[in-house]
Amino acid sequence: MTGGKRYMSSRGLTPREIVERLDKYVIGQGEAKRAVAIALRNRWRRQNVTRELGEEISPKNIIMIGPTGVGKTEIARRLAKLDNSPFFKVEASKFTEVGYVGRDVESMIRDLVELAVNMVKSEEQENVKPKAAEVAEERLLDILIPPRPAEKKVEELVSEKHWEVTDIEHPAQFDSTREKMRRLLRDGKLDNRYVDIETSEVRSGPMIEVFTSSGIEDMGLNIKEMFGNIFPQKKKKRRVKIPEALEILQQEEAQRLVDMDKVTKTAVERVEQSGIVFLDEIDKIVGSNSTHGPDVSREGVQRDLLPIVEGSTVNTRYGMVKTDHILFISAGAFTATKPSDLIPELQGRFPIRVELDSLGRGEFIRILTEPHNALVKQYIEMLATEGVSLVFTDDAIAEIAEVAALVNERTENIGARRLYTVMETLLEEISFNAPDMEGAEVVIDAAYVREKLENIIEDEDLSRYIL
Repeated sequence: MTGGKRYMSSRGLTPREIVERLDKYVIGQGEAKRAVAIALRNRWRRQNVTRELGEEISPKNIIMIGPTGVGKTEIARRLAKLDNSPFFKVEASKFTEVGYVGRDVESMIRDLVELAVNMVKSEEQENVKPKAAEVAEERLLDILIPPRPAEKKVEELVSEKHWEVTDIEHPAQFDSTREKMRRLLRDGKLDNRYVDIETSEVRSGPMIEVFTSSGIEDMGLNIKEMFGNIFPQKKKKRRVKIPEALEILQQEEAQRLVDMDKVTKTAVERVEQSGIVFLDEIDKIVGSNSTHGPDVSREGVQRDLLPIVEGSTVNTRYGMVKTDHILFISAGAFTATKPSDLIPELQGRFPIRVELDSLGRGEFIRILTEPHNALVKQYIEMLATEGVSLVFTDDAIAEIAEVAALVNERTENIGARRLYTVMETLLEEISFNAPDMEGAEVVIDAAYVREKLENIIEDEDLSRYIL
């Protein structure tokens, strides 16, 4: 590699492989998948060119246009998981222009860094787990067999008038007992014994809420740290079984072994090089030029958002973070507005625009059965925990998809989310009675679907409330 350190996954997935992975969770929307796959691959390419050129290559941010429930958020979320990138989703409508009460746009970068720190810390704790387990075992053995007093120096022993050979032999005897106890511990023969351990009590400082034009999150965190330093950490004794004691001690040691300076540095680098921010409901900050009411700060939010997306430096509690290479994916329905209503400068920072298709009966059938987390699979597995065997026939799945598509046409089109309401209504009775039906097999066919949903579908007013 000719450039700097690589922060992305060493797999370096090709665009085709990325689309294949996304296909396992999101049905259809090929154009959007291709766009995000290319954007992710371009980041890998940038990190493999020379450092000087890599600094000049800016990310190709994306606007996804489409109604709710068609897979916009799911595509972005799965994309971040593919590469283990820090990922933060936020609704653009939550932000207000600087000077108004509410969240400022820089807070999303601070939140992204916080997520990255927790992510890297968890990874580091996994790395030190073997060492933490060793230290925890020694601590537990110290509790079970308190260590001998500190050995005296040879000069002290010689100067003493009375000392016996047994004083020298005692350490070997102690070590032998300790090793026997270690074997019993590892063989699980002490699992039913209770032991008293001393743990650190987590102090949560007083809850203080401060409204300022910016930096509210940092202020709150610093206040918490300040109170944590003023009041010393309290210790508390707990009486627990030995396996639980070992787990508690292991967690404490893992916390101690993690180098937080290294964690912070790695997290900030990961955010700067491979962070992803998903800005949902971006169409909600496109509004009128009114001087009062809820629309007053909409264009102001766009202006505040511009430098973050363009590339600027944000002050966080972990230091300064550059946003030049963070990938921004925005999404919106744009029913009453259009992307060209955004201020021109912001439009220029989202060069890739993809339109997502509305979902119909065919897509609903595939969504119910094909993905790894398909809705039908979820209900089958959940009811299996009650001992109920649920079977869906092909014509039942087709009927459910037909109902969902029909209700979406008649009422608000909420995309695949309609399947959740239809399935819940369809299986309400079975879900309620499942604990009393252990060992039963329930077959859901088209006739059963029509019987449960026919009245609701025929009454359009009722379907608005129920489905």
